[in-house]
Amino acid sequence: MAQRKTYIEEMLDMSDFPDTSNYKSEIPKFFAGCNVLITGASGFLGILLIEKLLRCCPDIEKMYVLMRAKKEKSPEQRFKEHFDSPVYDKLKEEQPNFSTKVIMIEADISKLDLGLSSENRKRILDTNIIFHGAATVRFNESIRHAVNINVRGTKQFLLLAKEMPDFKAFIYISTAFSHCIYQFIEEKFYPPPIETDKILTLLDILDDEQIEKLSPALIGKWPNSYAYTKAIAEDAVRQYSTGIPACIVRPSIIISTAKEPIPGWINNVYGAAGVVMGAAIGLLRTLHCPPENIAEVVPADYVISHLIVASWDIAKRKNALLSIENANPERPETERVPIYNYVSICQNPITWGRFLNLNKIYGMQVVSTHVIWYYMLVLNRYKFMHDVCVIFLHKIPAVVVDILLFLSGRKPMLRETYKKINKFNSAISYFSSQQWRFCNDTVIKLWERMNPADREIFNFNIDNLDWESYLKHMIPGMRVYLVNDPMETLEEGRAKYRKLKIAHYTLITVLSILLIWGILSLFIRILSLF
Repeated sequence: MAQRKTYIEEMLDMSDFPDTSNYKSEIPKFFAGCNVLITGASGFLGILLIEKLLRCCPDIEKMYVLMRAKKEKSPEQRFKEHFDSPVYDKLKEEQPNFSTKVIMIEADISKLDLGLSSENRKRILDTNIIFHGAATVRFNESIRHAVNINVRGTKQFLLLAKEMPDFKAFIYISTAFSHCIYQFIEEKFYPPPIETDKILTLLDILDDEQIEKLSPALIGKWPNSYAYTKAIAEDAVRQYSTGIPACIVRPSIIISTAKEPIPGWINNVYGAAGVVMGAAIGLLRTLHCPPENIAEVVPADYVISHLIVASWDIAKRKNALLSIENANPERPETERVPIYNYVSICQNPITWGRFLNLNKIYGMQVVSTHVIWYYMLVLNRYKFMHDVCVIFLHKIPAVVVDILLFLSGRKPMLRETYKKINKFNSAISYFSSQQWRFCNDTVIKLWERMNPADREIFNFNIDNLDWESYLKHMIPGMRVYLVNDPMETLEEGRAKYRKLKIAHYTLITVLSILLIWGILSLFIRILSLF
């Protein structure tokens, strides 16, 4: 009997790909000799972008990665630790000397002049391509901090790019929800909530207290400071990219990698990943979300491939794009600065109900030893029902458990944990309870301009994604890379989960009996009055 292939072998089976022997890949050739600068290098996308560029475009000349001091670690310390991630294992094996191309530049995007020394500023002027992904992604970030990083930082990088003599492409990484106040989001520029220079002037003349008082009025219809500042930053790209080739990529909610460089890799619990993780360990039990709504999620490695291809395409069409600007300034701005809505709903949608159910099915097969309780997640269409569930499924259990912990001499912790979970729930509710429509024609046309060889290396065609096969590896990835629970403890996790299942259903049975008894007692008492 033939031995069954492992998942990795299936992923790398070249028979699944079209015959590309008559084609030569253009994109690695384009990057040969190029100097690339990456902001947000230590973030989720930044790590994957560095790895993919170095591995698939091995003839890159130099790669500048920007780092700042953080959590009492110097930029040098963070840079040294950066390449310890398992993401880089494949690259280390194929190109042991890759690090000689990577140059750390100390910078802080939240500061004036980007926190660059005059020496480093001059040093990076030989950059050819900028991937600008640095941003604060916290939904509840203060207006001042969010604007300084997301808006001022973007403006300053665009102005810096104009000083670079052989500049080829500026790729700004935005979000599909930057203009979420509209139900139908096209690949075009929308009016910003406030002009770039006006918000920067406000920050310069007002103190923190005044800015905070103005924040609700400034944010207006936008759900949080993140989406608000991303919308303004897009206008900064429109305004300050004149004379340089630029584009805006708007990915939707980014989750684990599908295949590259390893299946299921993720290093954060933002957005949908937080929902999956919270439910998997048994803490998140209710979500305000109609199950038939589309989960606007996309795999991280698909996004990375799209970013790289977009940079190649913009550079390739540089002269044509700039000639549009010079010939007719009245033509649509997106002819000069293309916008890509990188979303799944247009080509390969998946509902929240199916997305979470598949994660439940496959998650129960690889239960972590760190699980707190048996899986129970209720998707509530109505906000009122969600709020009721929060009381009975989050707040009351938290109080009961903390009392028991206190009485046993241990530190109560669940109430504080649920405060954070309920805060997360409130933030994501805006996106999980609504439905948007998108246009992604520019993304499709970009795919059509690629030859088969490049499509094989830089696959971002969401049409070809098998959601079930993909999600089969999402929770195992979270188990290994987020919870740091190796697969060797799988049997231990399953044994623990069997005990929690018995406890869960015993508790449900007891509570159901008590509820029925209470209702019957009340009914009998009412009858006795007549």
